[in-house]
Amino acid sequence: MNRRVLGRTGLEVSELGLGGLFISRVGSEFDAARGAVLRAVERGVNYIDTAPTYANSEEVLGGILPEIGAPLVLSTKLGGRPEPFDAQDADALRQSIEESLRLLNRDRVDILMVHEPDRPGQFDWWSDKQRFIGPVTEVLEEFKRQGIIRFTGLGGTTAYEIVPIIETGQFDVVLTAFNYSLLFREAAEAVIPAASAQNMGIVIGSPLQQGGLARRFDDAVRDGAPRLSPPRRRQMVELYALLDETGRSLPEMSLRFVLSNPAVSTVLMGARSAEEVDQNADSVEKGPLPADMLGRLDEIAAMVPFRPFGEPFGFAAAFAREWSGPGRG
Repeated sequence: MNRRVLGRTGLEVSELGLGGLFISRVGSEFDAARGAVLRAVERGVNYIDTAPTYANSEEVLGGILPEIGAPLVLSTKLGGRPEPFDAQDADALRQSIEESLRLLNRDRVDILMVHEPDRPGQFDWWSDKQRFIGPVTEVLEEFKRQGIIRFTGLGGTTAYEIVPIIETGQFDVVLTAFNYSLLFREAAEAVIPAASAQNMGIVIGSPLQQGGLARRFDDAVRDGAPRLSPPRRRQMVELYALLDETGRSLPEMSLRFVLSNPAVSTVLMGARSAEEVDQNADSVEKGPLPADMLGRLDEIAAMVPFRPFGEPFGFAAAFAREWSGPGRG
């Protein structure tokens, strides 16, 4: 598998990385998770991302990583632990990474990210909200000096709120999820340009929009799923027609699209099994999409340039036949 440089870290990472959310009780039993991790490494994946808030992902990975002799680039995050979590408490931040290291069976991690520093109301990370500094930035520097971490990062899900934090130049890597994929291009407007200007490593999460682009929903699109706007349905019809024309699967097109952007360092898969790892790795190894195909996809994406109001954050829920209303889907 090809590798790319993770921005100013200088680390070489596989174009396909492994996201840890589904390497947990959320996604699969331990044996399936173990199979996914080991197969990913066999296929050349060397970047693994997890977080304390990904259920028991760190613990599961900690039970698997001792079996792996190949060098890995391991990323985890601060946030959500210990509970109740106080992002202004330096001791709590230290406890968070100490627990992560214990669970992961590691004495250090390559990258430690501030988790959700951009979502309003998530965690109150900054004591100085103009310069984006506080106990967390002090503790991160302390961890660097001690050799507990090598690099720092931001793990976010917004398209614009995270940009001023990126522009401080304090962080080495950014993980942006849910906003750079076949149909959702908001990160291309601000996050990716801002991170590129800082020579940050750029990690793309949720390229399949948590399942909305993992498989086709022809019946729901045709029948008018209640949470799909008419423009979105027309867009999906065009996308599915292009897939039929080219003979490509939706996951393949999705992964290859993301990696067609040379600014992207790696894209995370949410594989739950060795079989899913193989499917994703096979797609990535076909390389970036040709220019004419990217042009066709740009035209389709432009049909709905921004997410319609009421469309669910987890895009797969848009195809559900039953809708429980805002805030519950």
